[in-house]
Amino acid sequence: MKNNFIFNNYIFLKLLKNLYIKNYLLIDNLSVSFNNGFTVITGETGTGKSILVGGISLILGKRADLSVNRDKSKKCVIEGVFDIGSFDLKPVFEENELDYDTETILRREISASGKSRAFINDSPVNLSQLSEIGSKIIDIHSQHQNIEVLNSKFQFELLDLISKNNEKVLNYSKIFEEYRINSNKLNELINKKQNLIQSIDYNKFILDEIDTANVLGEDLEKLENIQKSLSNFKEISSELSLGSQIIFEENIGLISNLLKLKNSIDKVSKNSEKLKSISQRLTFIRIELDDIAHEIDYFLDSLEQSPEKLNRVIDKIDAINNLLRKHSLHSIEDLSIFRDNLAKKVDTTENIDNEIQIIKTNCDELKNRLESFALEIHNNRKLVIPALTKEIENILHELGMNNGRFKINLLLTDELYSNGSNTIEFEFLANKGYQFKKIKEAASGGEMSRIMLAIKSIMAKYKKLPSIIFDEIDTGVSGEISKKMGFIMKDLGTKIQTFSITHLPQIAAMGESHFKIYKSDVDGFTKTMISRLNENDRIIEIAKMLEGNNASKSAYTHAKQLLN
Repeated sequence: MKNNFIFNNYIFLKLLKNLYIKNYLLIDNLSVSFNNGFTVITGETGTGKSILVGGISLILGKRADLSVNRDKSKKCVIEGVFDIGSFDLKPVFEENELDYDTETILRREISASGKSRAFINDSPVNLSQLSEIGSKIIDIHSQHQNIEVLNSKFQFELLDLISKNNEKVLNYSKIFEEYRINSNKLNELINKKQNLIQSIDYNKFILDEIDTANVLGEDLEKLENIQKSLSNFKEISSELSLGSQIIFEENIGLISNLLKLKNSIDKVSKNSEKLKSISQRLTFIRIELDDIAHEIDYFLDSLEQSPEKLNRVIDKIDAINNLLRKHSLHSIEDLSIFRDNLAKKVDTTENIDNEIQIIKTNCDELKNRLESFALEIHNNRKLVIPALTKEIENILHELGMNNGRFKINLLLTDELYSNGSNTIEFEFLANKGYQFKKIKEAASGGEMSRIMLAIKSIMAKYKKLPSIIFDEIDTGVSGEISKKMGFIMKDLGTKIQTFSITHLPQIAAMGESHFKIYKSDVDGFTKTMISRLNENDRIIEIAKMLEGNNASKSAYTHAKQLLN
């Protein structure tokens, strides 16, 4: 298949503008500015090149070692100034509720007590936020830090970038999220239904028991009074009859004797106001007695002697008390509420099937759309694999891995994932006569670094990538291969800001900017320093890299040739 890889046209802007490090390990106070393109950083072993990378890692969210403070009485500060104007990072800042600025500052502070703080544009952030933003600004790659290439998310990102699948995958992921929400809701309803089914028969039984008792409109206190009345009919009737007799008995009853008393008082009250008052009071008593007598008669007339009614009342009272006791309730009002809740549960169980069917129909429609989308995404990914693997292998061959073979295993499954229905695995073999294995099992640290270099150089043709730092990925490489590696990194530098920490003169000579890291004894302390090299300094440095500190004249000549 013909290789159709093309370069995108976009304005190249540097990301890392300035780096400031204070009181970090052997670094006392360091401030350095960087340019676009390909920058090389050199220095003898042990001078602190790894310290520089470690410092940058801290502003990318790496956890801090509490022993990093050079002066234990002062805080450590690491700050990076980044130009991110050409990258679409504003939504990421907004999601994290951070102020967005095209010139963004990441800062990390480690206090004398070991407490770590992180800031983005002077706003405090946690390490997760720092890492999220930092990962979109700088990539660091070393022989021991190439985990990204093993990550399926990165592998899919590469395929989708080359196949121009990103828009399709984005649309798919939106539908997938809707499908995921509906599927979760469907599962919740199904589980809810199962739980309700287990209790539906019991709930219906209790509901029927309450309804059959027919006690919800009753007044328990009134029923208990009726029970007392019916249970004591003879005693009540006898005593009330006696009371009526005492009031009305002729000659000896209360009213008869009251009339005799009043007549006697009236006979002698003509000339006494006091007696007239007594006579009047006796009249009032007579009226009250008449009223009491009538009420007693009325009560007597209303008395029932009905064993049947008494039994019905007792049964109702027993039914009420049994239901209250059985369900730990205190009143008929509580029983009524309890009954209504049971009815709702029964209704919910009977109505849940309709809700399940609606959501299931929606899920089926979404699933059909996802499956169709996933097939398109798969076909697009599959289409670019031959050219992509060929391009990666060509670059690996240029980097001295002449027998290196690269393979992308892309399988279409029946499962729906957040980015399609594929599983993916990068495989590699370094020598003829062997089987392909997963890249993490088949590639050494150096080989993995070169694979990552090849992939990044391809990806840079299609999108704006973060600044990239290659930390001595050229270990074990020399001669012509190191030149080719340098050319690839230099070419990468025309598209993204690229750094290489290297010990190879061939690569160092490729840099558009060249920094040297070295140690210096100041006031009895060893400090790590960094300086930008001019053209003459570069000749000297590269000559030393070729032959050591006592470089020959031919080494200087060779250095000039490399630089030219």
